[in-house]
Amino acid sequence: MSLQEPSSSSKHLEDSSVSRESQSHDEFGSSTSKSTMDYDPQGSPVQYDAGLQDEVDCDVLSKIESDVNLSRELSRKLTNAFAVEQDTDTLAPLLPMGNGRPYPPQAPDREQYTVAFDGPNDPLFPQNWATGKKIRMCLLIGLNAFCVAFGSAVFSPAIPYISAQYGVINVVSTLSVSLFVIGFATGPVVWAPLSELYGRKPVLFVSSLGFMLFSFAVATAQDIQTIMICRFFTGAIGSGPMVVVPAGFADMFGSGSRGIAITIFGMTIFCGPLLAPIIGAFIAKSYLGWRWIEYILGMLGAAGFISVFFYEETHHPIILVNKAVTLRRRTGNWMIQAPHEEVTLSIKEICEKNITRPLKMLFTEPILLLISIYTAFIYGILYLFLTAYPLVFNKGYHMTQGVAELPYFGLIIGQLLGGAFLIWYELSYNRKIERSGIKRTPEARLVPSIVGGIAFPIGLLWFCWSGYYADEVHWIVPTLSGLFSGFGLITIFNQCLNYLVDAYLVFAASAMAANTFLRSSFGACFPLFAGYMFEAMGINWAGLLIGLFAACLIPLPIIFYFYGERIRHKSKYAFVY
Repeated sequence: MSLQEPSSSSKHLEDSSVSRESQSHDEFGSSTSKSTMDYDPQGSPVQYDAGLQDEVDCDVLSKIESDVNLSRELSRKLTNAFAVEQDTDTLAPLLPMGNGRPYPPQAPDREQYTVAFDGPNDPLFPQNWATGKKIRMCLLIGLNAFCVAFGSAVFSPAIPYISAQYGVINVVSTLSVSLFVIGFATGPVVWAPLSELYGRKPVLFVSSLGFMLFSFAVATAQDIQTIMICRFFTGAIGSGPMVVVPAGFADMFGSGSRGIAITIFGMTIFCGPLLAPIIGAFIAKSYLGWRWIEYILGMLGAAGFISVFFYEETHHPIILVNKAVTLRRRTGNWMIQAPHEEVTLSIKEICEKNITRPLKMLFTEPILLLISIYTAFIYGILYLFLTAYPLVFNKGYHMTQGVAELPYFGLIIGQLLGGAFLIWYELSYNRKIERSGIKRTPEARLVPSIVGGIAFPIGLLWFCWSGYYADEVHWIVPTLSGLFSGFGLITIFNQCLNYLVDAYLVFAASAMAANTFLRSSFGACFPLFAGYMFEAMGINWAGLLIGLFAACLIPLPIIFYFYGERIRHKSKYAFVY
């Protein structure tokens, strides 16, 4: 196998638009095989072993990373950096070795010193870990994701108390929620590429530590400005798990089981904001006061921070780096290296190529853009419910604070039902794959989102129109609407996440960062205008407006179900199976 000069961002493996030539290689023994010429987005040629392209089973990524050259190319993809090569273009004089020593001879071909996974069954490869270990890792990182999602909405019951204490209107106090969610939008743009460069664990470590510290800072703040600033940084620094967790699931699970894992993740980040107002309301109205909302959140963050110490790195290139470090230390041979260690990065390269990549993908990839718009709307409605539910049950049904938040359990139960449906679908689809041997495609993930897309506007219209007639309709009626709304929320959001991870397998973290950026922007804006919209239009007509908008988005997953594969073939970043 030969690898041509890499560019800063290599294209996905694909069978179309390639030229083939015979070539001998002896990387794992002497053999003759076909090699496939591929081209990156800048037009530079890259060669891959055609044997990899001819395989159609679901673990494409594991095959790539079991091979030295392809693992090196993957690191270049993830970092957008060149391998260390002899610089023949510089005009600066060569620095001396020192102490009068001559320049050493050129090192032998580094190929024989480059580590790789020891075949597809290597126990170091995260997808080969025992099921118990995978579950343990998922629980550890899932705890951090839940803490952040919970923290985004737990502060909403404190809004009237902050308004009264600091003499500001409610919409100003609502910024404490919106700024946290805006932090969700900005943080992942940094955390996603850093997790690909340095691994998942360092990002989780810094993110969970920052989340904990800024939560305590909010609890002790003495003015409204400090509260707002610290809430923003709690969301921005604490948002690491929002992109690391789904990327970590992609590290540990093949496409056959990844859907179930991401279903659980989706339930975590949706149930967290719905459970949070219930707990926050009872804390705020108690003798503890609103500050203890943040004290308890900081304690949860501390538990998440401690859990990171027990988490093992799952990012495949970093695992090979750790393997190379161990071999160098044990053998004393400093030439042993991992493909990921060959990249050289400057701050300028990180800013220009890595941090900007999620934004570039968002506005150049139609799949990512349109799916992100759909999930952003869904996510915005989730935070709009933080205004709508108290408006209906507190003002309409005259329930006290805390009790007025209990109807959120209708949404939570709906999400649990949706999660059960997704797990059933995933298991039945896997059995169908095993029986028929058909090719697994990312587009198959979208089927449940089509069902959820129909249920979601039904739940919205049901809630708003029944809640409008609070004097005539029993409170259980709008509460039960949450079964449809919650079902739609989780099935749409979760399957769209699954689709993005499968479609942008190598760039999953960057795709998730772009998605998180857009959906968090919606989540931050919706609570700010929700109160004015419901008061001006009435909850019935406002519900009709957002319900019709939700209905207009129903065709999106249907379009990608039929045409998604064709679009991925034309993409610069999407993975073609």
